[in-house]
Amino acid sequence: MKNKIRYYSIKNNFLAIEKEFSDYKNSKIVLLPVPFEDTTSYGKGTAAGPKAILDASHYVEFFDEELNRELCFEKGNGICSLHPVEFKGKKGKKALDLIYENVKKHIDNKKFVVTLGGEHSISTAPVKAHFDSYKDLSILHFDAHSDLREEYEGSKYSHASFAARVAEFTTDITQVGIRAQCKAEFDFIKDRNIKTFYAFEIRSGKHGFDWIKKIVDSLKENVYITFDVDYFDPSLMPSTGTPEPNGFFWDETLKIMKLLGEKKCVVGFDVVELSPVKENHFPDFMTAKLIYKMLNYFVK
Repeated sequence: MKNKIRYYSIKNNFLAIEKEFSDYKNSKIVLLPVPFEDTTSYGKGTAAGPKAILDASHYVEFFDEELNRELCFEKGNGICSLHPVEFKGKKGKKALDLIYENVKKHIDNKKFVVTLGGEHSISTAPVKAHFDSYKDLSILHFDAHSDLREEYEGSKYSHASFAARVAEFTTDITQVGIRAQCKAEFDFIKDRNIKTFYAFEIRSGKHGFDWIKKIVDSLKENVYITFDVDYFDPSLMPSTGTPEPNGFFWDETLKIMKLLGEKKCVVGFDVVELSPVKENHFPDFMTAKLIYKMLNYFVK
């Protein structure tokens, strides 16, 4: 019984769907909640993000009118919501190792894994699990911050350092939406040839009208996405620890996702840094809907 995979029923799972479409055996997609928060440095609350996403998803429509499909009810494409990872005091590398083991197990079971954070430090683990499982893999990083500090506030496993840890095993990283970083991160990007689409460059027209195509063309055939919700403009996403002005919006983001689904093979993704605010449910709902839209674009 110790190794039994535990997952949520209709009362608590993603989209509130029946067991027929949400048990582990019959689901192609698994959502892994990772309610980890240890190094947040401004706004707090990311540990509550996964539950807020699952709760809000109960109000997301099953039907996608753009794609004319109900993904969650398609045979072979069920969505299983796993019980959260339990850390029992583990932090730093030990916490990442635990997340890695969980994600890798589900990849090995031929599942499409979506990891729900939690702070962004957790993303190093699912990125590495997918990197170890797929050849010719590019990392696509949506964020307001480049997260390439060698360490932050005394921790090399900080939310501000996750991408630096990723760069220790691959520099095939494309960053989108960056608009806050220190000088050392700016230099790191140039020295290590990290492909970075800065917000100011996109907004100023440096990349032209086809900037979305340029992002997609920068990637290999297989793509893993790590998505920090502070990539969005604070007018859409106030529920995050370190919001930055000049962010991005719903329509342009979905255009990127749609083209990715058409041109590349997205093998998994994580969504992190949602810090729910009790008085404002919209950011929770938008994050849940974003996840379902991404699944509709990526899972065939």
